[in-house]
Amino acid sequence: QVQLVESGGGLVQAGDSLRLSCAASGRMFSRYAMGWFRQAPGKEREFVARIDWSGTSTYYAGTVEGRFAISRDNAKNTGYLQMNSLKPEDTAVYYCAAGNFRNGRYVYDYWGQGTQVTVSS
Repeated sequence: QVQLVESGGGLVQAGDSLRLSCAASGRMFSRYAMGWFRQAPGKEREFVARIDWSGTSTYYAGTVEGRFAISRDNAKNTGYLQMNSLKPEDTAVYYCAAGNFRNGRYVYDYWGQGTQVTVSS
Protein backbone atom coordinates (compact mmCIF):
# COMPACT_ATOMS: atom_id res chain seq x y z
CA GLN A 1 0.00 0.00 0.00
CA VAL A 2 1.21 3.48 -0.88
CA GLN A 3 -0.27 6.70 0.45
CA LEU A 4 0.24 9.86 -1.58
CA VAL A 5 -0.16 13.47 -0.46
CA GLU A 6 0.15 16.38 -2.87
CA SER A 7 1.18 19.90 -1.90
CA GLY A 8 2.34 23.11 -3.50
CA GLY A 9 -0.78 24.24 -5.29
CA GLY A 10 -2.04 27.78 -5.14
CA LEU A 11 -3.19 30.88 -6.99
CA VAL A 12 -0.72 32.38 -9.44
CA GLN A 13 -0.74 34.68 -12.44
CA ALA A 14 -0.24 33.62 -16.03
CA GLY A 15 3.44 33.18 -16.76
CA ASP A 16 4.32 32.26 -13.20
CA SER A 17 5.78 28.98 -11.95
CA LEU A 18 4.77 26.48 -9.30
CA ARG A 19 6.30 23.27 -8.06
CA LEU A 20 4.00 20.53 -6.87
CA SER A 21 5.22 17.82 -4.53
CA CYS A 22 3.89 14.33 -3.97
CA ALA A 23 4.98 12.77 -0.70
CA ALA A 24 4.66 9.00 -0.52
CA SER A 25 4.49 6.77 2.50
CA GLY A 26 4.14 3.05 2.76
CA ARG A 27 5.96 0.35 0.97
CA MET A 28 8.45 0.70 -1.77
CA PHE A 29 7.55 3.92 -3.51
CA SER A 30 10.66 3.44 -5.64
CA ARG A 31 9.12 0.36 -7.22
CA TYR A 32 6.37 2.36 -8.85
CA ALA A 33 6.09 4.63 -11.80
CA MET A 34 4.57 7.97 -10.89
CA GLY A 35 2.14 10.05 -12.83
CA TRP A 36 0.53 13.46 -12.57
CA PHE A 37 -3.00 14.04 -13.73
CA ARG A 38 -5.34 17.01 -13.58
CA GLN A 39 -9.05 17.68 -13.66
CA ALA A 40 -10.55 21.03 -14.54
CA PRO A 41 -14.13 21.96 -13.58
CA GLY A 42 -16.62 20.23 -15.85
CA LYS A 43 -13.93 18.18 -17.58
CA GLU A 44 -12.63 14.66 -17.30
CA ARG A 45 -9.37 13.93 -15.58
CA GLU A 46 -6.46 14.05 -18.00
CA PHE A 47 -2.90 12.77 -18.06
CA VAL A 48 -0.16 15.36 -17.54
CA ALA A 49 3.16 13.56 -17.10
CA ARG A 50 4.76 10.29 -16.12
CA ILE A 51 8.14 9.17 -14.78
CA ASP A 52 9.38 5.61 -14.45
CA TRP A 53 10.50 4.04 -11.18
CA SER A 54 14.15 4.97 -11.70
CA GLY A 55 13.54 8.53 -12.84
CA THR A 56 15.29 8.00 -16.16
CA SER A 57 12.27 7.92 -18.46
CA THR A 58 9.63 10.64 -18.67
CA TYR A 59 6.63 11.33 -20.85
CA TYR A 60 4.40 14.38 -21.17
CA ALA A 61 1.07 15.38 -22.56
CA GLY A 62 1.47 17.62 -25.57
CA THR A 63 -0.26 20.50 -23.81
CA VAL A 64 2.48 20.74 -21.16
CA GLU A 65 5.60 19.46 -22.89
CA GLY A 66 8.35 22.05 -22.75
CA ARG A 67 6.70 23.89 -19.83
CA PHE A 68 6.37 21.20 -17.15
CA ALA A 69 9.05 18.88 -15.78
CA ILE A 70 8.42 15.75 -13.74
CA SER A 71 11.06 14.37 -11.39
CA ARG A 72 11.42 12.19 -8.32
CA ASP A 73 13.72 11.64 -5.38
CA ASN A 74 13.34 8.05 -4.27
CA ALA A 75 15.55 8.63 -1.24
CA LYS A 76 12.96 11.15 -0.03
CA ASN A 77 9.95 9.18 -1.28
CA THR A 78 8.83 12.30 -3.09
CA GLY A 79 7.86 13.19 -6.62
CA TYR A 80 7.68 16.63 -8.17
CA LEU A 81 6.02 18.51 -10.97
CA GLN A 82 7.72 21.77 -11.91
CA MET A 83 5.28 23.94 -13.82
CA ASN A 84 6.59 26.95 -15.72
CA SER A 85 4.93 29.49 -17.99
CA LEU A 86 1.57 28.68 -16.49
CA LYS A 87 -1.56 29.48 -18.47
CA PRO A 88 -5.16 29.97 -17.32
CA GLU A 89 -6.03 26.70 -19.04
CA ASP A 90 -3.70 24.91 -16.62
CA THR A 91 -6.20 25.65 -13.85
CA ALA A 92 -7.27 22.33 -12.34
CA VAL A 93 -6.97 20.01 -9.40
CA TYR A 94 -3.69 18.16 -9.80
CA TYR A 95 -3.33 14.56 -8.65
CA CYS A 96 -0.31 12.34 -8.32
CA ALA A 97 -0.58 8.61 -8.76
CA ALA A 98 1.64 5.54 -8.45
CA GLY A 99 1.42 2.40 -10.51
CA ASN A 100 3.06 -0.06 -12.85
CA PHE A 101 3.24 -0.96 -16.50
CA ARG A 102 1.16 -4.04 -17.14
CA ASN A 103 -0.92 -5.45 -19.94
CA GLY A 104 0.62 -2.96 -22.32
CA ARG A 105 -0.16 0.21 -20.44
CA TYR A 106 0.47 2.05 -17.19
CA VAL A 107 -2.07 1.25 -14.53
CA TYR A 108 -2.23 3.53 -11.50
CA ASP A 109 -3.29 1.84 -8.29
CA TYR A 110 -2.70 4.61 -5.79
CA TRP A 111 -3.92 8.20 -5.91
CA GLY A 112 -3.52 11.30 -3.81
CA GLN A 113 -6.33 13.66 -2.82
CA GLY A 114 -5.26 16.44 -5.15
CA THR A 115 -4.05 20.01 -4.88
CA GLN A 116 -5.72 23.02 -6.51
CA VAL A 117 -3.82 25.11 -9.03
CA THR A 118 -5.46 28.30 -10.21
CA VAL A 119 -3.88 30.50 -12.86
CA SER A 120 -5.34 33.96 -13.34
CA SER A 121 -5.01 35.88 -16.60
